[in-house]
Amino acid sequence: MVKRTFDEAFTALTGNGPFPWQRALYERLLAGDIPSSCDIPTGLGKTSVIAVWLLARSAGASVPRRLVYVVNRRTVVDQTTDEVERLRENLAQAGIEETLAISTLRGQMADNRAWSADPAQPAVICGTVDMIGSRLLFSGYRIGFRARPLHAGFLGQDALIVHDEAHLEPAFQHLIETIQVEQRRQGDRWPLRAMALTATPRSGTEALRLGAEDIAHPVVSRRFRAVKKLTLHPHGDRDLVEKIVGQALRYAPSGRSVLVFLRTVEDVASAVSRLRKADAKVQQLTGTMRGIERDRLVDEDPVFRRFLPGTGATDATGTVYLVCTSAGEVGVNISADHLVCDLSTFDSMAQRFGRVNRFGERTDSEIHVFHPDPASLEADKARDAQRRLETLALLRTLNGDASPAALSALDPRRRQAAFAPEPRLLTASDILFDAWAMTTIRDELPGRPPVAPYLHGVAEWEPPTTHVAWRDEVALVTGDLLARYPAQDLIDDYPLKPHEVLTDRTLRILDTLAGLVEKHPEARRAPVWVVSANGRVDAERTLAALVHDDRKTNEANLAGCTLLLPPKYCSPVGGLLSLEGGMPASRDGIDVADAWHDESGRPIRRRLLGESRPPRGMRLIRTLVLEDHEQVEGEDEGAEERTQRWSWYELPRRADDEGSRSAEKPVLLDVHCADVEREARRIVERLPLDPDVKRAVVVAAKLHDIGKDRRVWQRSIGNTDRTRLLAKSGGSMRPIDVSPYRHELGSILDAERDGLLAELDLEGRELALHLIAAHHGRARPHFPPEEQFDPEAKGLDVREVGVRVMTRFAALQKRFGRWGLAYLESLVRAADYAASAQPSQVVEVER
Repeated sequence: MVKRTFDEAFTALTGNGPFPWQRALYERLLAGDIPSSCDIPTGLGKTSVIAVWLLARSAGASVPRRLVYVVNRRTVVDQTTDEVERLRENLAQAGIEETLAISTLRGQMADNRAWSADPAQPAVICGTVDMIGSRLLFSGYRIGFRARPLHAGFLGQDALIVHDEAHLEPAFQHLIETIQVEQRRQGDRWPLRAMALTATPRSGTEALRLGAEDIAHPVVSRRFRAVKKLTLHPHGDRDLVEKIVGQALRYAPSGRSVLVFLRTVEDVASAVSRLRKADAKVQQLTGTMRGIERDRLVDEDPVFRRFLPGTGATDATGTVYLVCTSAGEVGVNISADHLVCDLSTFDSMAQRFGRVNRFGERTDSEIHVFHPDPASLEADKARDAQRRLETLALLRTLNGDASPAALSALDPRRRQAAFAPEPRLLTASDILFDAWAMTTIRDELPGRPPVAPYLHGVAEWEPPTTHVAWRDEVALVTGDLLARYPAQDLIDDYPLKPHEVLTDRTLRILDTLAGLVEKHPEARRAPVWVVSANGRVDAERTLAALVHDDRKTNEANLAGCTLLLPPKYCSPVGGLLSLEGGMPASRDGIDVADAWHDESGRPIRRRLLGESRPPRGMRLIRTLVLEDHEQVEGEDEGAEERTQRWSWYELPRRADDEGSRSAEKPVLLDVHCADVEREARRIVERLPLDPDVKRAVVVAAKLHDIGKDRRVWQRSIGNTDRTRLLAKSGGSMRPIDVSPYRHELGSILDAERDGLLAELDLEGRELALHLIAAHHGRARPHFPPEEQFDPEAKGLDVREVGVRVMTRFAALQKRFGRWGLAYLESLVRAADYAASAQPSQVVEVER
């Protein structure tokens, strides 16, 4: 293949010639110098760091194998994924021979597992601060405990974390830097690297910035000096929304796109209502919307799509309005013709201004900022009032020019003084990292706090928030059924996903639910499941009990929790928890758990009432027998007793569980073990691991499932044929017996007892035993007491083996580091996943 220059390869890869700063970044990466920060204004291609990383890897640069692109938690949708997919289509044209895995950890789109299926393949992982940060701390939101170490290992080793708009999440940036320090202290062999991207840096640290060549570049110059005429308007104590809507409506005859920013959800709702009364075409965007509604805005809403670059002719015509809270300030590539907004802090204002005439294509764009009287700001006791006053003073110095060039010319110290107050940053310690890494301890653990304050900091002035989602099982699985089907197990099998969940102030949610109980007394007995921040489920609450507890105590207790409601009561209207249409006869559109899709649009999971065949390509993961339950659809009134099956299915190789259940048909035990050994060898041969570590991984893969030969385990998957031992049932066989026996424990018993580790030295044997024990997420640090037994173990103290599991985990974590050990565990798990997805042989069994 003809060798291309950087400019040629970059153009072939992205469709655009490089800016000088992108060329400078490439040269630094080639030299092994990953800048800790890139301070580049909005609209100048910050996401192209992914293309530069790809080209540097292709040229032999010593850069990490995975790039993790992190956006702010208020993001509407991560458009980075679409951009990376376009890059992947052009790899060959750019002279890049490597393939590229792309995965998205957010919203309605499922994690396609590509990044974790093959640890040796370069990958780009896109996600929010919550999705990436919680996984880095072994506490992954919306995933089961078994998968948490796998995600931590692959995100925390051999990875470059690119933190976009880092100034908006200083706590997360601080956390990344703390992890880097800890990994260096422990001597991690494959430590993570980090790069902050920001258009509005909080400090003047050394970073990659625009140079004179950039400013002289015609495209950069046009965007850097984009016309944005700024006008400041005072408003009174009670007329802010009225004045903003009045100014916005002056553009009604223009046919333009008008962006409106307001600081509160209440003001957004009021502005939208006023605009609609004026027959305006308007859409709203707030951080209180469920992921599914936010994603549908981008994909389907004609008004919203007018604000997206490059949209088609089918979008709304005439003047359109998008009214946003801060949710529209970052992470979504929108550009309006004009902006009308209230006064916020400088960092927020700079983000808003960056959403107007973003590409410098207009010469008449206007920005109108409505601000309170300076004297009222001076007297305001709110924590950010003085920062807003400083911002107003800065805006006045711009003399009507709000271009990026004008903003960049402001005194950095004055800009810093006008930023929003920084939350109190919590510093994670080695003790906390140890506590979070013990993922098999699922109950509350003293000294193991929730991770959210370490991701976002502590802002005492901000009110607590709570999440809300709707699930049919809350109404269907009640009373005695909860003893048979514990709510915790149901959530583990069918984890809540971001597209189902909305977030709002805790007190506003409680007030809405209190109004519901008052308006509909029959709702008093409605069940509510309360899911704590660490994933524990309390299914013993009712709506009445929830809202009648002391209000302030409730606010504190429910902060960070998720309320899981039966779909019959209340609904997300316009993305807000609302009583509008609050008692619908149909549940359509409220329980959206099944509206979770892979990259081709196929549903990942489905729950079907009644006897049914598995949906094509799916496997059964759970069947619930619902007895004499009034909510079962089609049940006659007064029926003495009815039963109905509720079957839950998932798409193999797509659901984000631990990955081992992906076989669609039964597989023999010896075939599966050989397949996993082969896959492990293929993986480690392409990774820069020490030879002794490679051998331990391969041996562990070979022996990982030998404990499945027990009669009790074979019966647990429905196999009674002792002459044909199975490793996988393929989801087609019904269990005969259910027991807490863990085959991983049986496997290490056999491996220790039968001399199957003789080819390894002592350190290798210890590593292999742990990798076997941990390949389903256990042994971190223990097997629970009820799982420490083997019905076929003769003359062995299984409890003593359980103690060795814990001491071995501690010793190996000290040797490889917390993320390093999780990474090695994940190599075996990836091999297991690959072999399960594509077994070399399958067998047919009678159901």
